[in-house]
This record gives sequence, C-alpha cells and structure tokens, in this order.
Amino acid sequence: MTELSGASILLVGASGGLGSELAEILHSKGAVLTLAGRDQLKLQAVGVPGNIVTGDVTEPGVAEDFVQAAVRHGGKLDGVIYAAGVVAFGPAAEVTDSTLDTLWQVNTKAPMSLLRAATPELQKSAEAGGSPFMLALSGVVAESPTAGLSAYSAVKSALHAHFSAAGRELRRIGIRLVDARPGHTETELSKHPVAGDPPPFPKGFEPRAVAERIVQGIEADEKDLPSTAFAALG
Repeated sequence: MTELSGASILLVGASGGLGSELAEILHSKGAVLTLAGRDQLKLQAVGVPGNIVTGDVTEPGVAEDFVQAAVRHGGKLDGVIYAAGVVAFGPAAEVTDSTLDTLWQVNTKAPMSLLRAATPELQKSAEAGGSPFMLALSGVVAESPTAGLSAYSAVKSALHAHFSAAGRELRRIGIRLVDARPGHTETELSKHPVAGDPPPFPKGFEPRAVAERIVQGIEADEKDLPSTAFAALG
C-alpha cells in the first residue's frame, strides 16, 4: 500500500474539474501538495492548502521548476499527477497544424517532459523506502480511438504508449507509472475545446467519483487503471 499521509505530491492541472477533486481528496489523506497550473487565481480558488506554483508546463524548463518547487515545499517528491489537458473536435481532414501542435504539447509532450524532470527525485524517494509514482490520464480514447476525435485520440494513445514502455524501465528503480483511462467525465474540458464543437455526449462520470477511484488505485499500488476500472461508476 502507498501511504499518502505526509507524501509530497506535485499535482499539475490542479484547478481543473478533475484536478481540483484530486487536490481535495489528497489533502484529506494528509498529502503535502504542490498545486501547479497556469492561473494563480484559479489555483487559489481550489481552496486546498498547498504550495501554489504557476507556469506553462509546455514551455522549456517549467517542468523542472515545478518539480523543484515540490521538493522545496515537501522536502522530497513522492508522487506526480498530471491532470492537465485540452481537447479538440472535428474531422481528421479539418484539424489544423496549430490545433495538432496544441494537442501534442499539452496532452503528450508536457507529461513526458514532467516524467523526465521528476525521475531523479522520485528515485530518491524509492531509495529512502518510499513508494513513488507518477499518474497521467490518457482516457478511454487511448483504448478506443473515436471518430470526430482522431487527433485527440492519437495524442492520448501516444501518452499511453509512452507510459507503458517507460513504466517497464522505471519499475527497475522503484518508480510506478500509472495510466488512468476513464470514460467521458463531466468536467469543463469538453465544453471548452481548442477547436471544433462538442458532440452530444451521453451523461458522463461524476468527477468526484473518478478522482476517488484514481486515489484508491494509487493507494492500492495498482499499475494500470483501464476503462474497466471505472465501469462501476456508471
């Protein structure tokens, strides 16, 4: 079991619909939080005690800054959660290069960079007897690429592939990677796409329930959270 009480955790995307729920649950478990994102006022509005750091994680050096801020605040780094993301809708033939770049930078490159930046500190946690982890959310589209979401499906599938391969590398030094793939969740993500118009989704999961299942998986040392892990929430 992974003990969250006293664990130093960096939560990127902490002001989002899912990130804010994760922040509340982790705080209730006694975690020492560093809440990261682009907007300080939104991070403060989450209302959860923690060290607030701001920056655009897609920019060079920001991932490293976030990691060091968490180490300074918690004295170590035991966990990283990447809960930031953007979505775009529309036919594959109409997705612009600008949209493709944004989807890739936010949903794939940023968590890959964050993993690289966090690895040395997570390894120190493992060497000290901890159970360090990093969790990201590729979502159900990584399992079932969806028409009208081809570009989004592609970058999330790439994230899933990266975590699958990197997880085999990093478990040798005691770091656990977790990819969570819940289905459609009732956050603001789909309501504010970077391109296109959202289709009429069926009612999705409640963010609180998804966040609770994710934290449960972290505590139980689960190595993967596929879509079936969230099926009972519906």
